[in-house]
Amino acid sequence: MTRSRPITFLTTAAAVPLVALVVAGCGGGGGGGGGATAATPPTTSAGQSATVGVANNGGLGKILVDSQGRTLYLFQADKGTKSACSGACAKAWPPLRASGKPVAGSGLTAPKLTTAPRSDGMPQVVYNGHPLYRFANDQNPGDANGQGVNAFGANWYVLSPAGATITTSGSSSSSSSGGGGGGY
Repeated sequence: MTRSRPITFLTTAAAVPLVALVVAGCGGGGGGGGGATAATPPTTSAGQSATVGVANNGGLGKILVDSQGRTLYLFQADKGTKSACSGACAKAWPPLRASGKPVAGSGLTAPKLTTAPRSDGMPQVVYNGHPLYRFANDQNPGDANGQGVNAFGANWYVLSPAGATITTSGSSSSSSSGGGGGGY
């Protein structure tokens, strides 16, 4: 009996710092949340999973998100529905793809959601004439670290549910943290 007591004590003593480390790692996070609420995956009014939806992102307001609640962007160098982002650009800013017809979530105008072929022949999701992209440095739903970043020759911005460009930076959005800026 006396032998198990020191082992239990040591196990408990080792667990306390580990728990503290995990809790600290879950805090704050960096950058562009802008007071964003936790984004939930978008659904249609019937409750089905949507390819593109709307989430409230604090200072940026209501913005477009993908099926996982991650922020979507437009690239100002694109010409109409033709993407100007490939190679290293597409690694940093992965195009939003869809197998089949994309599904519009609640708050979106379904006819504005289409696809357009990329240079590889595969379709990219388009909303209101803008090809849609994610940002590799957005780690969690609600992150908007790519907002206002100038990379690969033009700026990147989030979109409103109407399909308009949102050029504000949001209340605490950071375009310089997480690898933003001209280093691409």
